[in-house]
Amino acid sequence: MGPVRLEAITWDRLGDLLAERLLDLKPADGSPWPRVAFDGAPAARPGDLAERVGEALRIRGRRSLAVSAEGFLRPASVRLEYGHQDVDAYYDSWFDTGALWREVFGPLEPGGDGRVLPDLWDPLTDRATRSPYVQLPPGGVLLLHGPLLLRHWFPFDLTVHVLLSPGALRRRTPEADHWTLPAFERYDHETDPAGTADVLVRADDPRHPAWNG
Repeated sequence: MGPVRLEAITWDRLGDLLAERLLDLKPADGSPWPRVAFDGAPAARPGDLAERVGEALRIRGRRSLAVSAEGFLRPASVRLEYGHQDVDAYYDSWFDTGALWREVFGPLEPGGDGRVLPDLWDPLTDRATRSPYVQLPPGGVLLLHGPLLLRHWFPFDLTVHVLLSPGALRRRTPEADHWTLPAFERYDHETDPAGTADVLVRADDPRHPAWNG
């Protein structure tokens, strides 16, 4: 990634500006449902930004649905087949991308019915969540958040990457999860999310974000 000019901003202002941008976002494939990625390592807390944008959209009269990719983990028998700390398994097979295509993106394609499953699997109980489907009306916005999102060719209409420097990522990742750090290094090398995302948010200091908007 080459030099990117970033400007200081507050989280509240960032949420408002992103929401304003989404009000006019038209999906390229003609779908009535804009689909937005909030990509970032768990330590970057991309879900917090997605929820903030969702609230800003609500205030503006626009429905949205925040969905966590971590609600679509595969069963433990699949995730942990090669052990509890296998980096390649975390990178390639922890997330049920097939279920995300089927239950989240499929209903939001042109001609879809807008009935989205908000989550599928509870990693704590290692059982299906049995959550009810949510009806997202035409014009409603999907806010999908989680790690490693930009490597799957999901049909996003806008992508936001919440960036942490390697040092900040290590500091803010619990020590028990440090084994996942090589997966994010590989992701940066293979996908370059900071260089390919439509919006880049740097959050090394969680009190003082900066962005390229």
